Amino acid sequence: MARKASVEETPREARDIGMGIPVPKETCSDAKCPFHGNLPVRGTLIEGVVVSRKMKNTVVVERERLFYVKKYERYEKRKGRYPAHCPPCLGVEVGDRVVIGECRPLSKTVSFVVVQRKEEGE
Repeated sequence: MARKASVEETPREARDIGMGIPVPKETCSDAKCPFHGNLPVRGTLIEGVVVSRKMKNTVVVERERLFYVKKYERYEKRKGRYPAHCPPCLGVEVGDRVVIGECRPLSKTVSFVVVQRKEEGE
């Protein structure tokens, strides 16, 4: 019986994904990491706050936006929640402000990956 090719266990050299996003200082051996794996990031970049970290290697990012209601000539707040893959090299916790980037579908609901953790002063 042929053996399945093993997943690379040693951390790879970090690569720059572009879009003005800095490479993290830590390394990881996650195949779905855009910096140390082989996951291309393209499309939309969204900034939001991490509200849940209960899934394995996945976080839920919530983004608030204002929506104009023409009838009442006012704005209302609307929220969007995005499940996103979280590489271990970023060290994201609940309450952190993060930037997520669009990628290929990683599971039924996950099509985004966390690419940057914003610091307090940014």
